[in-house]
Amino acid sequence: MARRTIASRAWWPDVVTALGLFVAPYVLPALGFSPDTMSRILIFGLFGIGFDLLFGFTGMLSFGQSAFFGTGGFAAAYLLTQTGMTSVILALVIGTVVAAIVGVGVGLIALRRTGIYFAMITVAIAEVFYFLDMSPLSAFTGGENGLPGVPSPTFYLGFATIHIEAGWSMYAFLAVCFLIGMVLARRIIASPVGLVLVAIRDNQLRAAAVGHHVDRYKLLVFTIAAAYAGMAGGLLGVLQSYMPPDAFAFDTSGQLVMQTVIGGLGTLFGPLVGAAVWLYLRDFLQSTLALGAAWKLALGIVFVLLVCFLRRGIIGGFADLAGYFRSRGSSAAPDGEREPESAGMAPTSAGAAAVGEPVPEPAEPIEHGDPILRTENISKRYGGLLANDSIDFTVREGELRGIIGPNGAGKSTFFKMLTCEVAPSSGRILFHDQDITGFGVTRVAQLGLTKSYQVNQLFNRLTVRDNLAIAAAAERRGPFRMDLLRSVRRVDGLQARVDETLGLVNLAHRADALVSELAYGEKRRLEIGLALATAPSLLLLDEPLAGMSPQERVETIRLLRSIRKGRTMVVIDHDMDAIFNLAERITVLQEGRVLVEGTPQEIRDNTAVQEAYLGGMEEA
Repeated sequence: MARRTIASRAWWPDVVTALGLFVAPYVLPALGFSPDTMSRILIFGLFGIGFDLLFGFTGMLSFGQSAFFGTGGFAAAYLLTQTGMTSVILALVIGTVVAAIVGVGVGLIALRRTGIYFAMITVAIAEVFYFLDMSPLSAFTGGENGLPGVPSPTFYLGFATIHIEAGWSMYAFLAVCFLIGMVLARRIIASPVGLVLVAIRDNQLRAAAVGHHVDRYKLLVFTIAAAYAGMAGGLLGVLQSYMPPDAFAFDTSGQLVMQTVIGGLGTLFGPLVGAAVWLYLRDFLQSTLALGAAWKLALGIVFVLLVCFLRRGIIGGFADLAGYFRSRGSSAAPDGEREPESAGMAPTSAGAAAVGEPVPEPAEPIEHGDPILRTENISKRYGGLLANDSIDFTVREGELRGIIGPNGAGKSTFFKMLTCEVAPSSGRILFHDQDITGFGVTRVAQLGLTKSYQVNQLFNRLTVRDNLAIAAAAERRGPFRMDLLRSVRRVDGLQARVDETLGLVNLAHRADALVSELAYGEKRRLEIGLALATAPSLLLLDEPLAGMSPQERVETIRLLRSIRKGRTMVVIDHDMDAIFNLAERITVLQEGRVLVEGTPQEIRDNTAVQEAYLGGMEEA
């Protein structure tokens, strides 16, 4: 079933959230929730929103969020208890800013690594902050005693004074803070920044290859998560009139991770649901069942069971159940009302070609302009292996160049050097007469040089439309922009570019299908579409026909011929017939060197090529 995975900017979830927060005090106390427990749920829900942005949407698992939780909380508490500051709101804002600044510094260190190494660095950083709180900075943080005497906020409205006290008035204050945090987070996810964050989670390599500055976006979301943690830490001190030292403890980060997983990753509401389950069970196991310290054991067993049987959390479980009933409803629909199955290739405007149908030659020759890409004596060495040796290569504007050679000839390494995925050991690469050697894949994509991959590099958990929007956004917005509250739909020319690319690769009828539901041939066309959506002036295609059936090859060759109008293309493929039909000039690589260049007919007639590559192929 087709569905979108990127949050929309609809207003109704915000209204429903506000209504839920308003109704909760009238419903949850009957189930055993106290005002204090509900207030803590809101604080950890707010804390978890930032973590969900970081982990659920961007895929970066951090066990060090307690460092920012404690930093923001103690900064606000110190201002309110030691400096004479009377404005609680101002102290909370300053604490949030301090936590964000610390997040930038920590992020610059931690983000140098990925995966498990990133997670371990965050653990170490959390422990460092806990040590600083308990010893070197104890004069400011109170050490083991914490900071008591944190005041509650007071609001002067001119005609009345509202003093927030423990109980329901504190709940109301925290509910407003949570609602503001949720609205902002939903706007971020529905913005172009949110689109890029989800792309990083699904395929960091491809997000960079289409032109997004991945490292900057990762630092941005890390800082945002730190800010949310800092605000939540400050609110904890306000709630209990005391800032505890265990705010820095690793246990705080561990609870945050478990609560978010229980509620559901990538939902924003998951941390709130997870915190409600966690804190309610904690109180129930301690008070009602009188388990004492054993409550952690019982809660751990509950957590394991939830993760085993609800792998996407509570919210994800309800979503799966709703999807199941929707799918049953659609399957029970009459045949005439069902969505057409499109596991294979959709007919093109020219009609479906029969398997083995020859592809016609171009109707007229295309005039070429000045050189658009040149390599000068580039080589690539891996230790004692020389993958490419002193290659001089020139592509002119408007040309469709083919590159052939057997396995091990150095074609893929050569392509990676052209797109700056790897740097040459010697020589240089010029694009539009600009030396781009060592620029990096993101920077050259922004200049208009991009490629499709031999092995599909797609955003598999997103829809076809979202995949193309990610690529088009890089060209329309540049490598990095902090348009956090701007709707994706308001990016100039983005939707038009997506619709145009859908038509070019003949996937308009599959625009809202998940990539994981596409047939292989459709995925190959989308792979090419991602490169096209960046509006490249030079398009490199790495084995676009790999793994295709004869029918799909015919259709893809037609696609390549249609999209080459007004574009410069370089194609690598092992399908000799396709290359000879498509390319105007062909470069033959042998053992990392250029063996010969020429027209398809010259390559066919070349004795060295016949003997080395084509097995003595005779002209038909």
